[in-house]
Amino acid sequence: MASGHEKNQNAASTKNPNAAAIQQQNTAAINKPDLKPRDGAQRKTVLITGASRGIGAATALAAARDGFNVAVNYVRDAAAAQRVVGQVQALGRRAVAVQGDAGNHDDIKRMFSEAEAQLGPVTALVNNAGITGPIGPFSRTSDDTIARVFQVNVLGAMACCREALACFERHGQPGVIVNVSSVAARTGSPGEYIHYAASKAALDAFTLGLAREVAVTGTRVCAVAPGTTHTDIHATAGEPDRPARVAPRIPMGRLAHPEEIAETIAFVLSPAASYITGTVISCTGGL
Repeated sequence: MASGHEKNQNAASTKNPNAAAIQQQNTAAINKPDLKPRDGAQRKTVLITGASRGIGAATALAAARDGFNVAVNYVRDAAAAQRVVGQVQALGRRAVAVQGDAGNHDDIKRMFSEAEAQLGPVTALVNNAGITGPIGPFSRTSDDTIARVFQVNVLGAMACCREALACFERHGQPGVIVNVSSVAARTGSPGEYIHYAASKAALDAFTLGLAREVAVTGTRVCAVAPGTTHTDIHATAGEPDRPARVAPRIPMGRLAHPEEIAETIAFVLSPAASYITGTVISCTGGL
């Protein structure tokens, strides 16, 4: 008579013909953990949107340290992107600056094509690019602002994920996707930018659904939700002194540094997170 475990395995195999092979791969991974150095010779390439500054730039350096070649996406500031490229190269990795609007589908296709041509197959994606629009009450937020925020933060991120998945499938290897969300998805950001909060909540839902849809392929999809961080997003939104205003609300009493968020993203990209998918990791100082 078959044991309960065997019955469960047989049922899973009937439901999913690939289940037996996946179970064997998972068992092998448990029995033979990957003990390669962090910068092992295996070629890894990550495309990071909005990587010329802030969290994106810090993530590029953390990924390079961990063995990734890096495609540094930027929209306008070519000089800043080239500085990040130089810093990645100083760590012994290859890098290329890839111009493109992360909210434009044609640009996104070109970004992936250029990254693959220069660095080889993209094995990881960090959807970091995001915008808030001006700070203020929702009643004064224009339709154009809302549309642009959703175009970049949600539709653009979805398009990037589609291109990444196509690349993973084309080259026959699973990959990793990290979507950079925000604590605003939980707080709602009343009086500041609830349209931005809504866009990040949509990104969280998308992350969960996509992760569950592609888990059978071995590809992992997670989100990292930063709290308020020392970047120029506050000045861009029209309130450069916002960090000082919001710091007292944070249990740890301070804002995050971009490098602290980058380390969380780097962890999710790493083999150490091999059994983590379909979740949003908060990096918020206690909020």
